[in-house]
Amino acid sequence: MRIAIPLAAVATALACSLATAPAHARARVFVASYGNDANPCTFGSPCKTFQQAVTVVDAGGEVTAIDSAGFGPINITKAVTVTSPDGVEAGIVPAAGGNAITIAAGASDAVSLRGLTIDGFGTGSIGLQINSGASVTIDHCVIRHFASGIVVSPSSGTTIFSMSDSFSLDNSSYGLLFHPTGSGSALGRLVRDELSRNQNGLFVAGDSTTAFAATKVVVSETSANDHKSNDGFSVSGGATLTLTRSISTGNFNGIAQYNGSNNQAGVLQSYGDNRFVGNVQLNASGVVMLTGN
Repeated sequence: MRIAIPLAAVATALACSLATAPAHARARVFVASYGNDANPCTFGSPCKTFQQAVTVVDAGGEVTAIDSAGFGPINITKAVTVTSPDGVEAGIVPAAGGNAITIAAGASDAVSLRGLTIDGFGTGSIGLQINSGASVTIDHCVIRHFASGIVVSPSSGTTIFSMSDSFSLDNSSYGLLFHPTGSGSALGRLVRDELSRNQNGLFVAGDSTTAFAATKVVVSETSANDHKSNDGFSVSGGATLTLTRSISTGNFNGIAQYNGSNNQAGVLQSYGDNRFVGNVQLNASGVVMLTGN
């Protein structure tokens, strides 16, 4: 026997179920050239800017660009992945004098950036400023035309910075600068990257007062090119820079080791499979190499 249920009872039950259901998770959100930041950032209704998408996505979630466009600067304060698929150019251009991406994430947060074109157009300050976070990974990114391309400067804790298959080019100061402050330190891993036509290529400056010796950067299969008035690769302040299977060419100093403001010399480890070609001079300040380059 079928029992008829009044329509009002069905409506009431549905309303109660909706009231108690959890809010829809936003583990993955999207941006597009035709998007609107008033949208829910779904694939069908994408946002317009990376900042709005990063704001609404769940911690640990992913922001994806659907098509090629400029999506604006980002302040990142949580674990997140920002990415664009192959064939899509997701651009980030800051306001004049500003940073393109600033990361001030939590001590356990992992941030990942992939496939981004970050361009300061000669007026941007820093392409990627890293103030805190457990780890920051960049892959297949281009950072260019800033005062400094990338600055890794945690003030406490240890941040792991990994960079692969990426470029830092045509910046008026540093291509990549490690400069922890306070009690901060950094661990760096660079693989298959290019630093070219900056004033300085890679500089590892371990001048933190208590943790400078904990800043260690390992570079493999990476080139530092055409820093004609300064260094391709350099280190100071008790930090350690290790080079393997890398090339430094067209610089003033191919490699360099300096005392930092803490009066501690940097530790430079350069193995015999590196190549130093066409530099004004190979090294500065009495660099000691592990093997004969």
